[in-house]
Amino acid sequence: MAEIKEMVIPLRAAWNVPRTNRAKRAMAEVKNHVARHMKKTDDEDIWIDESVNHEIWRRGMQHPPRKIKVICTREEGFPLEVKLMEE
Repeated sequence: MAEIKEMVIPLRAAWNVPRTNRAKRAMAEVKNHVARHMKKTDDEDIWIDESVNHEIWRRGMQHPPRKIKVICTREEGFPLEVKLMEE
């Protein structure tokens, strides 16, 4: 049985670093938020879809979004999947 969660990830911490590191920090925040809220175990990995990466980097390195809506999926034997929520 797959566990699916929709979540809004705040990326405000990405704005507290130098502006040339903001998008990279936003990607790290996505990973940290998913690991915390999906209760990631040590043997699990996190796979972030390319669409999430494109959305964060869309306006460049210096201006990532303030928050992002994603869908997280956990299936037995697969990594945690993070995909952009389609509206």
